Amino acid sequence: MTHHAFVDLEDLKISTQIGSYGPNDVIPDHHLLNLRLKISPELVLIHEDQMSRVFDYDPLIAEINRLAADGHYETQERLLTRIVYACAAYSQIEAIDIKLRKFPVQNTSGHLGISLSIGQEDLARLR
Repeated sequence: MTHHAFVDLEDLKISTQIGSYGPNDVIPDHHLLNLRLKISPELVLIHEDQMSRVFDYDPLIAEINRLAADGHYETQERLLTRIVYACAAYSQIEAIDIKLRKFPVQNTSGHLGISLSIGQEDLARLR
């Protein structure tokens, strides 16, 4: 039997400045991050309730917040790339699915985002 384990972070509202806008452009109110990290099932199916037995995602979230606030970005792609490299620093992460999107796109509706999936082999090359 094959087991898969994931850490899922959904709709994390991040404080960031992305893009260049003219006087008549719609400026996004906020950006949301979705992140799915594939990890070893051994880090989820634990026999003792101890932090040392699981993947501690809190430092990664702190790093994502730091990167988001690290200055102005021209593109969502650049922030997404930096977050991917932050994830790659953790050997426990085997694969990444990431999506970053902004709200609104037009008037008060819509969202526009980018997403990326990185498998185990590609993640190893990033490391």
